[in-house]
Amino acid sequence: MASVTSNAASLLSRKVRGIFTKKTLNARLPITQWLPKYNLEMLEGDVLAGFTVGLTVIPQGIAYAIVAGLDANYGLYSAFMGCFVYTLLGSCKDITIGPTAIMAIMTHEYSGAGGADFAVLLCFLSGLIILASGICNLGFLIMFISKPVICGFTSAAAITIASSQLKGLFGLSYDAEGFLDTCEKLFKNIAQTRWQDITLGICCMVCLLLMRKLKDLKAVKPNAADSTGKKVLKKIIFLSSVGRNAIVVIVAGVIAFAAPEDTFKVTGNVQGGMPAFKLPPFSTEVNNVTYSFADMMASVGSGVAIIPLISILESIAIASAFAGGKTIDATQEMIALGFCNIMGAFVQSMPVTGSFSRTAVNATSGVRTPAGGVVTGLLVVLALAFLTPYFRYIPKATLSAVIICAVIFMVEYEMVLPIWRTRKLDQLPLWGSFLTCLFWKLEYGILVGVGINLAILLYGTARPKVEVTAVMRQDGDEPAYVLVEPRSGLYFPSIDHVRSVVSKAGRGMASGNLAVVVDCKHFVGVDFTAAKGIKGLCMDYEKRHQDLIFINVTPGVERGLRSICDNLNIVTSQFELHNSLKSAFKKSLATGMESSGVCGNGVIRHENGVISNHTSAPETYSPGDTIVNTVA
Repeated sequence: MASVTSNAASLLSRKVRGIFTKKTLNARLPITQWLPKYNLEMLEGDVLAGFTVGLTVIPQGIAYAIVAGLDANYGLYSAFMGCFVYTLLGSCKDITIGPTAIMAIMTHEYSGAGGADFAVLLCFLSGLIILASGICNLGFLIMFISKPVICGFTSAAAITIASSQLKGLFGLSYDAEGFLDTCEKLFKNIAQTRWQDITLGICCMVCLLLMRKLKDLKAVKPNAADSTGKKVLKKIIFLSSVGRNAIVVIVAGVIAFAAPEDTFKVTGNVQGGMPAFKLPPFSTEVNNVTYSFADMMASVGSGVAIIPLISILESIAIASAFAGGKTIDATQEMIALGFCNIMGAFVQSMPVTGSFSRTAVNATSGVRTPAGGVVTGLLVVLALAFLTPYFRYIPKATLSAVIICAVIFMVEYEMVLPIWRTRKLDQLPLWGSFLTCLFWKLEYGILVGVGINLAILLYGTARPKVEVTAVMRQDGDEPAYVLVEPRSGLYFPSIDHVRSVVSKAGRGMASGNLAVVVDCKHFVGVDFTAAKGIKGLCMDYEKRHQDLIFINVTPGVERGLRSICDNLNIVTSQFELHNSLKSAFKKSLATGMESSGVCGNGVIRHENGVISNHTSAPETYSPGDTIVNTVA
């Protein structure tokens, strides 16, 4: 007993020492890696990038709060804490954490009826789940969501978000849930369109799209030969392009302020000042109805699982896209994202994740370290402290234009053809996910897409391709045999199919007397059910007095098979196979069965276990047959 206790204490001690090492500290607190090397050049890049991202996130935060069904100030509450926390814990210099379009619409779906307290609680619980997933190294689960599913989900979410903003663009007022309901309500109310709002909204969209292209023009690309004045001009044009959201919102706000009252529908009063730092709400009151924690959990439902999943998915995908070929520490990214949501909930944030558009702005602005997030966070704090009284003049049509112009580029239509060319079957999860997300619910779309993917994988496992080849005699020295080559592992879902194909090969192409050789080079393992199936197959061949030979069997597979069936005929080389076949051939001669063998010079290949009993090259071929002339 004392020995066991001593060993346990020793193991615990080693584990603890392993945690408190410099390597672990650098991995789990990435700021310790880059801060000692920080210099003025890095500071210049981070300040410029952080300021540029701040100009982008302020109008986006206000707009996304409205998408989430919250007051505009909650978008700003969500835009600064993640920046500060990610500076300490983030491993990717380019990522900016904050409110996003997808998080906003998911928050609206699961907390729209309850309001801000439900959104803040979702943020806190999402953070806890993401953090726990990171600590438990569950990032590998994300690998089960394929790119076609993600493509279908993001595209459907973008269309849903854009459609939800059409009422603001047209100056209409109605409540709608989902894409179909939104379209129906839009057509019913289209006659009430306000020409002032639609005109302003379209003008804002045109300006945003044109300004977006400015930074891509060759004329504004930096050149070493440029004069100082030209460099400054190019930098101003670049900043105006990446900060286009802020510029358009400011100009539209000035227009709305100068115009007569009620000319445009405006945002209205935005609560100013910093949010109180307090615990997330575990109970709340809505319309004089008190909700306990259990009631709130029942209201948000599956959002507690779906929102963390989407948050992780977005952030890891963005980190991978901007990693520059480096390996992403998914565990650390999940830990950082978890803490961003947990700490954000203490300042009344809705769920947050990495933003693709702002991360792209951050990267192109020359950010050098995650410290750029500090500048972005400080800019949002200053806006909350001093600028909120002016946000009331921002036209709703302008915010709708900002959102629409941000999400339309999330529709990944360009992925359809590459997916089709690569593997046509991948269109099923793509369109299954897209159509379900668009016409039903976003979270169900992911489940449908993953379900289709798993069904395809399971079907491929249960019905592996099996190539059956009749190898013919050439010189009379070595007899003909039938070669069976399964193209995937030997496990319980596939054993019935493999057994059926091998049996048909023995009775059909091998005419019940030729040896059948099973090439096991694709078998990496075997389970109990598969081993029992192979034993049954061997018994079938023994009853027919027909030889069944296994070749290219790995030691692990051989141990698994012999544990159930110890009379297997396994050969380890082509020489052994040659000798084994000669013995079988002599035995067949002795019993007068040679005349029923297969002769000729062709090799008949059949895919997916489709076998025909040809004894020579046929006159006509079925679509699955391939005739290959080889030397046996």
